[in-house]
Amino acid sequence: MTLHPTAIIHPKASIAEGVEIGPYSVIGEHVTIGRETRIGPHVLIEGWTTIGERNQIFSFSSIGTAPQDIGYRNEETYLIIGDDNVIRESATVHRATTKEDRKTVIGNRNFLMAYSHVAHDCKLGNNIIMANSAALGGHIVIGDHAILGGIVAVHQFVRIGAYSLIGGQSAVSQDIPPYVSAAGNRAQLYGLNLVGLKRKGFSEQSIANLKKAYKIIFRSGMTQEEALQKVAEELSSSPEALLLVDFIKSSKRGVTR
Repeated sequence: MTLHPTAIIHPKASIAEGVEIGPYSVIGEHVTIGRETRIGPHVLIEGWTTIGERNQIFSFSSIGTAPQDIGYRNEETYLIIGDDNVIRESATVHRATTKEDRKTVIGNRNFLMAYSHVAHDCKLGNNIIMANSAALGGHIVIGDHAILGGIVAVHQFVRIGAYSLIGGQSAVSQDIPPYVSAAGNRAQLYGLNLVGLKRKGFSEQSIANLKKAYKIIFRSGMTQEEALQKVAEELSSSPEALLLVDFIKSSKRGVTR
């Protein structure tokens, strides 16, 4: 354990072996930090925050601070961060409100670039990239391997599907289905995220199935209900197509088109 003498660490904080904490960082009473996590200088970590192993948190980040919610009254709510995440300079990650399960959650191997913001009650999966100044409103769910470009703003309660790509400076007010590319203010779909799917090792057959499903759902002129039924029937052996169908069926804010 390497703790800089200028760091302020509450005596009740739980700090595992191999943790590094840099100059002038502040670690609060209820914080737990897992093995080999590296905390840079001038980092604030407070609240009921649990951070896993081998994370890197860079200077001036604020982690586990109170939610920006006018109804919050300093209740015990949580931020849970998994393993192997990189949180760059001046990023902000807030703990939850009491309005759902009291948890903001970030999975494993995510990359939050400088000035990015994860608001209260968000649920992030694994291997997600948020580029510089990307900002999430509260109660957002993001699937694995999604990428948000720089200065993307996502409205509260929106869901971002797995393997999707959102171009920079986009404003997202409705759900983004998995596997697609989207951009704009307000965001619109621009087809499948083909480059991303190929890089992630999707087979030619899986991509062909997704192309067919996308065409039926978004370009056939059918009603959404008819299109989803057709995809479920014709592509019943494709787990990717069925995931796309299930995502759209479960949308509460409506799906970006």
